[in-house]
Amino acid sequence: MALSSLEPDLPTLSAPTLIAAFDGWVDAGAASSTAVEWLAEGSRLVARFDGDALYDYRSRRPVLDVVDGVLRELTWHDLTLRHARHGDRDILVFAGAEPDLAWRALASEVADLARRLGVAQWISLGAVPAAIPHTRPVPVMATASQDGLLHGDEMRGPTGLLRVPAAALSVLELAVTESGTPAVGFFAQVPPYTASGWTPAAVALLDRVGRHLSVEFDLAELTQTANRERARYDAATAADAETREMVERLEAMAGAQEQHVPTGDELAREIERFLRDRVDEEPDGRG
Repeated sequence: MALSSLEPDLPTLSAPTLIAAFDGWVDAGAASSTAVEWLAEGSRLVARFDGDALYDYRSRRPVLDVVDGVLRELTWHDLTLRHARHGDRDILVFAGAEPDLAWRALASEVADLARRLGVAQWISLGAVPAAIPHTRPVPVMATASQDGLLHGDEMRGPTGLLRVPAAALSVLELAVTESGTPAVGFFAQVPPYTASGWTPAAVALLDRVGRHLSVEFDLAELTQTANRERARYDAATAADAETREMVERLEAMAGAQEQHVPTGDELAREIERFLRDRVDEEPDGRG
């Protein structure tokens, strides 16, 4: 049974780049989901995926609106592929809630869909927690399915072996690369105390994608939001001695490790800590 349905009137595409990010896992500070939401503004639907087959509604429940004691509307989690045009580039934005089920079947179908649509390159976007302060520029690590895909200024990492619970995003990327489509990934590092949202990391991801694709994005509005968030954290740091001490400690660590690419063990420890925090915070235990 097909997990996706294509729109009847598809756009004409020229060597499109598919950019993928899902909310939840590998989306610290909602950075990557914010980035793809920005990319998809004004976009056109290309394909919709079957939520009933991909989501466990007991763990990822739809949102119910109750107005004046009357059940009014259900909002279901969504997974879509949309077409946007940025500069002279055709971009397919694959985004939504991370699927709970049928990852292998979905991976096979997405790989077939990428071939049908002539996808020239896959880009995964994500964000991971790291021991960095909000006062520093956002580091972005890069991955690549083969040599020669990354530019010289793109920090590759992590070094060594990294063994962590896999994201659906990575499962899909591997299926696409095995079918012959090259792939890169950009992963922003997010301060550990910004779990509710960190727009500066979304700006950093979009800046990196723009430079990678030689497309100039107009990020002025998103950058203003990021600056306001930094200012709020600056104010919180100034007002609270405990927060100030934590930021100063992270500043010292960042200064000592400037340009340091974390090892697989280091990043695994940060992700494991992030996962424990998410489980403690969320009543249904989702990570």
